[in-house]
Amino acid sequence: MSNREKILIVDDEKIVRESLFHWFEEEGYEVDTAEDGEAALRKYENTRYDLLLVDMKMPGMSGLELLNKIKEIDKESVIILITAFASVPTAIAALKNGAYDYVTKPVDPDELAHLVKKGLEQRALKIENLQLKEKIEEIIRPDNLIGESYQMKKIYELVRTVAPADTTVMIRGESGTGKELVAKAIHINSKRKYFPIIPVNCGALAESILESELFGHEKGAFTGAQYKRKGKFEMADGGTIFLDEIGSISLKMQIELLRVIETKQFNRVGGNELIKSDFRIIIASNGPLEELVKSGKFREDLYYRLNVFTIVIPPLRERRDDIPLLVNFFLNKFSIAMNKPVIHVSKEAMDFLINYNWPGNVRELENAIERAVVVGKTSSIIVDDLPFHVSSAILEANDGSKSLSSVEKKYILKILNENHWNISRSAQVLEIDRVTLYNKINKYNLRKNDY
Repeated sequence: MSNREKILIVDDEKIVRESLFHWFEEEGYEVDTAEDGEAALRKYENTRYDLLLVDMKMPGMSGLELLNKIKEIDKESVIILITAFASVPTAIAALKNGAYDYVTKPVDPDELAHLVKKGLEQRALKIENLQLKEKIEEIIRPDNLIGESYQMKKIYELVRTVAPADTTVMIRGESGTGKELVAKAIHINSKRKYFPIIPVNCGALAESILESELFGHEKGAFTGAQYKRKGKFEMADGGTIFLDEIGSISLKMQIELLRVIETKQFNRVGGNELIKSDFRIIIASNGPLEELVKSGKFREDLYYRLNVFTIVIPPLRERRDDIPLLVNFFLNKFSIAMNKPVIHVSKEAMDFLINYNWPGNVRELENAIERAVVVGKTSSIIVDDLPFHVSSAILEANDGSKSLSSVEKKYILKILNENHWNISRSAQVLEIDRVTLYNKINKYNLRKNDY
């Protein structure tokens, strides 16, 4: 058999070792032997065995002692003890200490072979369950939530931490960074994943419409209300409601929202029936709510109710290492959708994309790649396929130079100035070590007052 299971036979009687060795070798196992506990431990240091057959009574280290030492090394090891003097206390001690089972001498080969087979099957099942558990514990994320930079790995870790709880989450980030995708990642990794996540863009709706959208309305509640309609909070029962651009809602709506969050109860517009809903709330903001609180435009009590656990999504310009991954993802997405064989991005075009500042973040990048696939004439995207404002902005940033060194010099200077020439912080943003950054500063003769 391929990938044969390994068995170690530990017995001080040579005839027993040899008999069992030949028996299990013929059965197709990879077999090794040891004459005592010390020899077995030495072998175990270099080789992991799937199963051990251990004599209970041996000179020096006993079978039970060897069992305990092996279990300290490998908790999942399968150990069957062989004894000439079976007794209830002996059996209890062996099983309590982690033995799979025990057999008595003289050994019945068929009985032992059956035990070995069952023991190895149980071990394989345990390993499979552990591997499955590890896979389940890995974060599940929406397709578009892409990135392997340290900033994105930190976000994945925060999602993994907060998802199992029912904690309210505040997601911050510039427009287009993917706040809704992070909200979806939290939801699909939570215990509410079998219920819906209901998104609401608060900034896109007038106050009167938003109230009906959130709480629903009864028939005849206002002109045009011809039917009773459920609101988003009611639809989110058992699941999650995601409120985007929370800072745009009026003070009146803030009062209503605070009451709903605290009580999980509300009335439909024009109705008297008290509706209950079990929802989790995730909110997002592309601006500093603290400033709105200071200016009196956002209620302080609501702010503290919402600001329980915060995730900040960095803009795309601060995680440039993720740009090639995103470019290839969007390229594949749109080439399939449009049935166009665009499979590659030229080096010059990729350099442009990596060094552009992306004020619209991932959303702008996605639109740029979609446009490039539409206008592209070959299987490779070139600079001319990119939106005009993208390529021209890069050229302007390079002071007319297309060289990578010019782009690198200007970008390093920008990061240094943004971080007030804090070398450690700048090196972290650039994802290089401090020595490399100092070398770059010397190479380009950068000075603190350069702009």
